[in-house]
Order: sequence, then C-alpha cells, then structure tokens
Amino acid sequence: MARPIKETPILFGEEARRFEMLMLNPQPVSAERKARIMSDYEFLRSRCVNCAF
Repeated sequence: MARPIKETPILFGEEARRFEMLMLNPQPVSAERKARIMSDYEFLRSRCVNCAF
C-alpha cells in the first residue's frame, strides 16, 4: 500500500517573493534546446509499445 502524501510546504517571505518572480518571468529556452527536447520526445515515443497518445 502507498504511503500517505505529506502536506505541501508553504513559502513565506523572501522565498515566496523569489518563487513568484521566477514563475512570472521564466528563463527563455533556445530554439536548439526545444528541438533537442522534441527529438528526445519523439525517440522515446517511437519506443513505446502500448502508447495511447
């Protein structure tokens, strides 16, 4: 049987402000990085036997 899921911690103060700024202003991903991610995704998808997507 699975263990119970622990309560999610709540951020306060400077950590909360930093987290919010990171969520509002994500770092851009280069076109080369996106292409590599898609290439890896397609490779793994081609290896999947019973994929329904």
